Amino acid sequence: MRKPAALALALCLAVPAASVAADFATGQAEYMMSCAACHGAQGRGDGAYSELLKIASPDLTTIAARRDGKFPVLEVIQIIDGRTGVRGHGGDMPIWGDRYKAELKDYAGPFGAEQIVRGRVLELTLYLQSIQR
Repeated sequence: MRKPAALALALCLAVPAASVAADFATGQAEYMMSCAACHGAQGRGDGAYSELLKIASPDLTTIAARRDGKFPVLEVIQIIDGRTGVRGHGGDMPIWGDRYKAELKDYAGPFGAEQIVRGRVLELTLYLQSIQR
């Protein structure tokens, strides 16, 4: 397992459930900005652009249900990020890791662009986990 993916998974598992359930506003905002156009505001695959896609947008509220009730945190992180070779929807989904990093190309803060990209992907993943039916 790659170190960034292992770190993200460890962070998810180390946070107490009460803390995780507290607030998903950042992940929801990220979702509305990056995902809702295709997946819909509620995550059910009915976004404004969904009819234009070659591959249908999946219902993101049933990720866990399609995997025997378990939400695959690491797999979702890798699909959203897209830079690890795990491509979403057969390859048509944007590679958000590259897009997010490109937005930060001139960022020279103490944590660097890569950590910010990982944080955005993790927030989005936790939000998706919170909307499972």
